[in-house]
Amino acid sequence: MVPSKGRPGRGPRAAPAAVNNCGLQLVIQTSSIPEKAKPFEFRINKEQSSFHNRLLQHDLERNYSGRQDNTNFGSSSSITFPVLQRTAEEKILNSDRLTLERQKLTVCPIIDGEDHLRLLNFQHNFITRIQNISNLHHLVFLDLYDNQIEEISGVSTLRSLRVLLLGKNRIKKISNLENLKNLDVLDLHGNQIAKIENISHLSELRVLNLARNLLTVVENLNGLDSLTELNLRHNQVSAIVCVLWFQVGVWPLLDVDTLPCLQRLFLSFNNISSFEDILCLADSSSLSDITLDGNPIAQETWYKHTVLHHMMQLRQLDMKRITEEERRMASIAARKEEERKRESHRQTLLKEKKRLTIGNIARQWEIQQNRTALEASLNKDKENEPCQINGSAAYVFPEESRSLDTILSSAVQGLSVLESHLVEVEGDTLGLYGAGALECLDRNWSVQTAGIIATVSFMFIEFDEIVQVLAKLKTKFPNCVHLKFKETNLVALQQFNALAEMHRMEQLTVDPQGNPVVNLTLWKYYVLFRLNHFNLQKINGVKVTENDILKAERLFGILAYVASSELPHYRMLSLFGESRRKQFHYLLEGKGKKSGVGSEESSDTRRSGGESTARATLNYMTKDFHMEKLEEIKERKTFCQTYIESLVEEAADINMKNESLQKLWPQMFIELVRDAVIEIRNKNSYMKLCLQRIMDQKE
Repeated sequence: MVPSKGRPGRGPRAAPAAVNNCGLQLVIQTSSIPEKAKPFEFRINKEQSSFHNRLLQHDLERNYSGRQDNTNFGSSSSITFPVLQRTAEEKILNSDRLTLERQKLTVCPIIDGEDHLRLLNFQHNFITRIQNISNLHHLVFLDLYDNQIEEISGVSTLRSLRVLLLGKNRIKKISNLENLKNLDVLDLHGNQIAKIENISHLSELRVLNLARNLLTVVENLNGLDSLTELNLRHNQVSAIVCVLWFQVGVWPLLDVDTLPCLQRLFLSFNNISSFEDILCLADSSSLSDITLDGNPIAQETWYKHTVLHHMMQLRQLDMKRITEEERRMASIAARKEEERKRESHRQTLLKEKKRLTIGNIARQWEIQQNRTALEASLNKDKENEPCQINGSAAYVFPEESRSLDTILSSAVQGLSVLESHLVEVEGDTLGLYGAGALECLDRNWSVQTAGIIATVSFMFIEFDEIVQVLAKLKTKFPNCVHLKFKETNLVALQQFNALAEMHRMEQLTVDPQGNPVVNLTLWKYYVLFRLNHFNLQKINGVKVTENDILKAERLFGILAYVASSELPHYRMLSLFGESRRKQFHYLLEGKGKKSGVGSEESSDTRRSGGESTARATLNYMTKDFHMEKLEEIKERKTFCQTYIESLVEEAADINMKNESLQKLWPQMFIELVRDAVIEIRNKNSYMKLCLQRIMDQKE
């Protein structure tokens, strides 16, 4: 009978034999002997010590020849082994097999006269070393399951061995299997093996069991051309990937191409967490059964569908047969999962590109701010420096400023590889990063997209540049009610005056980063006062109360009054639209003094969504616009001066001509009178002359 890997049942317990004067006699009965058969005996006979010593010496020489261990066996007389001898009847009944399980053996006994044995079973003993079997040249099946063996040894002469069962021992390394080229089954489960090695020569091996070991890397399987079953359950394997990946030196390896006959692969209870870790298994055309239960990957919802979609050759998954319906559903689910992964990958790439772009914009912004600060500092130093020092002209070294400017320019050029601005629509928020993003307001936005935009966020853009596009913003996104500013150089309260151009605004967020105006104590109250007609509900996420509005009126009401009272009427008219101009004229003429019109102006305009006259005088002029205005004023001044000069010159010339006429007029008058008298002195001649002139005119 061939023992199985499991724990076989015990045979009937044998009665102890009597002890005689010659030595100790131990009688045990194998499980395959009928009750009527005679038992065979283990005999340790002190009287035959010389024979035993010679046999022991012979066994040690054959098992340990060529090995270099430090083990000292001492003299042969100090080591004794049990000698197994079976009766002739027992040999006839079980001529080729011997079962010695559960006999509390600590060493392998000397098996005398059993060279023909083909099956040997030492299960469930306490054997620590494989010994005394080197003479069994015909042995095919060797079972040493559940012992205390720490090293594979003593089997180098068993060239006919086909099955070697060494499960549940203490083996730490696979070794000394060089001569077992006919091995068909190798069971090493339940040991302490951390590396697969020294088995590539076992080309006839069909079953390899390495379950419950300490494996983290699956390697050195090349040469196992006949392997059909590989058991790696209960290890620490985290990935099984292709050989091409392994050559990079990153991942563990199972080169599926070197296992052309592999049909069953058991990977239950390892550390495999993603399908990419076992993707190369899909290339195996012979693989039909695989188990992955107990791994983190088996907890994923997409696990079964993904595995079945990529491994169409499988017939069983986790010991369950696969149906055609499951394959079809898996194919559909896997396609959806692939689409989801592609979309997720695309989103990841977009997020990374966004991160890099924003980082580039931030660096450009910082360089720009540093350059602006440097220029301001240089201009201030030039203003403070005297023109001459000790009689000699002051000299500024241009090399220093040029070198710094060159450094900044080269830095900007190096960053220009990435995008210099970013436009992002996320939900109902439009994000604008960098000054170039303001150009997007000139696009043809769809009605649907423009209609859902409720928040516009500005980052790394000068506030003065934002002011120039507020009118477009109001037109393009009519439902925008929330503005956000971060890194926009908001430094003065008067800059908030520009926001009055918006159509409506319910929330305002000014990030302290890059906006020094937030450090001013009263900035929120000024915003509430100046943008009172918007009926702001939140500032920086904090809800506005009636007390805040009243306090803002008390703090800044007088400011608006002074500004409006000191401003000329023509300047005030230029601040209003056509309807407001008519209203202003109406108020000036005193026709609007009906009840509530003058005294409740602020509350009426607020309820109607209009801006009060006093607040309208508080406006903001950007630096560029201010410079344009100065240039325009300068041009007008030059034109007026030239025009006045020309008028003065013309008036002076006319005056000179008038004075000359006054001097010459008396003499001219006398001559005119004299010529007239002379001409009419002869009446007939004068009449003829007149008639002649008339005739000449008719002709």
